[in-house]
Amino acid sequence: MSAALDRRAYAELTTSTVPTPEAFAYWREMICATFVRLAAEPLTAGRFSGRIEHVPIGDLELSAVVAGSQHVRRTRSLIAQGNEEYLLASIQQRGIGRVEQDGRAATLSPGDLAFYDSTRPYTLHFDNPFHQLVVQIPKRDLMLRDTRLLTARTLGQGTAGGVVATFFMSLFGVAKGSREQSGVLLPHAIGLLSAAASFAGRVEPGPDAAEALARERVLAFLRRNLADPRLDAATVAKACHASRRTLYRMFGDEGVAARLRRMRIEHAQVMLLHEPERPVASVGFACGFESESGFHRAFRTAAGMTPGEYRKAWHSR
Repeated sequence: MSAALDRRAYAELTTSTVPTPEAFAYWREMICATFVRLAAEPLTAGRFSGRIEHVPIGDLELSAVVAGSQHVRRTRSLIAQGNEEYLLASIQQRGIGRVEQDGRAATLSPGDLAFYDSTRPYTLHFDNPFHQLVVQIPKRDLMLRDTRLLTARTLGQGTAGGVVATFFMSLFGVAKGSREQSGVLLPHAIGLLSAAASFAGRVEPGPDAAEALARERVLAFLRRNLADPRLDAATVAKACHASRRTLYRMFGDEGVAARLRRMRIEHAQVMLLHEPERPVASVGFACGFESESGFHRAFRTAAGMTPGEYRKAWHSR
């Protein structure tokens, strides 16, 4: 039994259907098919368990990895066997990981991010079971000449890396549900990855990358605070250390208020479907609308039906 992967399509690979004696060998094939040629060794005896959920967005690849303890190596001999030139970023979600490359080691706790380059040897250490999201992109797409300064550096909460990590974890969920929506976000995703790489390399990001990072900071603030009905452009500008003119430039003709309203409606749609017993009015208040009538008007304008009709239509499918 071998692990096969079409890198252009959604795929889920798991060791759960493989006999115990063959599980780790199959896992080794899984990670080579998903990422690049790698060597790996388990750290504990007994049954090994691992799962990879792979979601491509153009040339960008997102892979959620849940697995047991192991050490993974990219060696010079494996590099020589192919021409894979990728920049990868591991975003730790559970457990602890360690990335070693270019004479540095980055320890990753949940929410942290670190880069590594497939064209040079690297090692990944997982002393216990873990959960990571791995972002992989051809180096040519980022136009990076030299990655030696940015690899194996921990980018944690409160840094550009923390903002980017949160974005990609959200993007993974969007991409699983809608390839079309995630495709629209691809240029933004590449800009944010470039910004984080620049930050890791201690260099000034280019104007496009810097603007992408600033925009994502604003969007993250809106997502965290959309339940507050008092939220307005002035509050957002102050919290994000940006001028109102900068906000308007970021969001164009749509403006901050329209973007916030759209995010509230999208959040309400999720709540209506996943909390079927919750009253419609309660959903509206939880999404930052000050009245039930205001919620109904905004929802009908955006979705072409009332919240109740939207919930009923979905569950009658």
